[in-house]
Amino acid sequence: MNTKQLNDQKAVEKLKELADDIGTGMLATALTKKPLSAVPMTHKTIDKDGSIWFLSPGDSDHNKDIAKDKDAQLLYSQPSDKKFMSIFGEAKIVVDKDILEKLYSDISNNWFDGVDDPNLTAIKFTPKEAYFWDTKTNKFVTLIKLGFSALSGKETDIGEKGKLNL
Repeated sequence: MNTKQLNDQKAVEKLKELADDIGTGMLATALTKKPLSAVPMTHKTIDKDGSIWFLSPGDSDHNKDIAKDKDAQLLYSQPSDKKFMSIFGEAKIVVDKDILEKLYSDISNNWFDGVDDPNLTAIKFTPKEAYFWDTKTNKFVTLIKLGFSALSGKETDIGEKGKLNL
């Protein structure tokens, strides 16, 4: 597996590619407490700076955790395609009406009573450090490559891993 270190816009592009492809990640808050507090979250958008945006109930445990400590970890995992990403960053609760309207969609009605729901908030997750693992192919192709490598004794490229400097 090739090791890469991506910087600035290339790092944001890789973060967006993997996060959009995987879709749902685990948001861990209250990082100093045990057991770790983590909830599944599907992002609404990733802005040009790489900040990841979610909608969240204002009275949720993770919102309460963020109000006390902004440090958070996002873990994205798609084992079937061997794609993984771990992102450390800072989370912030946002209640700006324009932002909430921009992020809100029909599917949000499953958790909220419309964009005017007083419990509706956004979470802006700003990445500080990220690592990724990506085979860049499906598991069948990866398996064939690994088999070829085992039979031939030659190393084969099965993807990339690395750090995203955001």
